[in-house]
Amino acid sequence: MTYENLDAKLINALLGDGRASLRSLAEDLDVSVTTVSNHLRDLEDQGVIEGYTPRVNYDALGYDVTAIIQLKVEGSALPDITDRLRGQKQMTTVYEVTGDYDVIAIGKFTDTDGMNAQIKELLTDADIRESNTSVVLNSVVENAQFDLDLNEE
Repeated sequence: MTYENLDAKLINALLGDGRASLRSLAEDLDVSVTTVSNHLRDLEDQGVIEGYTPRVNYDALGYDVTAIIQLKVEGSALPDITDRLRGQKQMTTVYEVTGDYDVIAIGKFTDTDGMNAQIKELLTDADIRESNTSVVLNSVVENAQFDLDLNEE
């Protein structure tokens, strides 16, 4: 086998089964275990693969309220606000964005009371000028990963 697209094939295989052994990856990709190990180490060293983690269904654990929180922030306070949001365990995603708002945060909560309390506490910060919160009614797709193109003809 040629090593063309091996990294993409390795990533795609791990996206399909993040717990796959080096041996099974090598068999699936028709290369040696050493080759898989070397390419995997390189991908980790380059920061392409950042880690291996379970995919958790928060709804099944009782965190079935998802909130999308948009914030307008005083310009110089943006790093402080995003750091604060990053530190809140129930905030699963924090983005700095363009458009009407400066920050979009996504949080998971067990109930609307907990969500409301956390948002109200956040809004006590004078550097937050405005907020808008939406509660997700139905999650159509969440945390989806996608296979890399192999550019094969």
